[in-house]
Amino acid sequence: MPKGLKPLIASQLRESSRTLAAAARLTPEIAAAAELLVAAYRRGRKALIFGNGGSAADAQHFAAELVGRFARERRPLPALALTVNTSDLTAIGNDYGYDQVFARQLQAHGRRGDVAVAITTSGSSANVLKAAAAARRRGLAVIGLTGAGGGRLKDLCDVCVRAPSSDTARVQEVHAAVIHAWCSAVESILFPKSPKVH
Repeated sequence: MPKGLKPLIASQLRESSRTLAAAARLTPEIAAAAELLVAAYRRGRKALIFGNGGSAADAQHFAAELVGRFARERRPLPALALTVNTSDLTAIGNDYGYDQVFARQLQAHGRRGDVAVAITTSGSSANVLKAAAAARRRGLAVIGLTGAGGGRLKDLCDVCVRAPSSDTARVQEVHAAVIHAWCSAVESILFPKSPKVH
């Protein structure tokens, strides 16, 4: 085993643990965002979720938990990850530019009362910002999930959850925990009598 590998791994895990513990102070924002999701679902609306790179994976993960299930056996909840249709992404990127790949889909699928969930570690991804702005114009609530600064996205959000770090790996770890907290909250509020499956 290479010298220094164990200390490196232990250091990464300790830093991750400290960042996740610090994220507990975000509970009010996380809860406010969960309430927006619950309100939309009670009105029969949907969530549209988007981001780049690792945040694209988070968008797909979140949508899968909502459409499938998280921890309770219940009806599916409508959610679309705007990162999954390669024909949409490449056609829009080719014809309108990459900064429009989410905004164009948002214009097609977003309706007043829906919720847009914009995920970006920097808070400054151009295509995420344009989609958040499009969501606001169409009357959607906008939830942001960013790093510590919030970037320009924070000013476009009804609620912005800012992970307490500027390190991309730590921010993404907090984002995963927040997404799970949202799933748990939504299921607990909307389906309190549904049996837990694990």
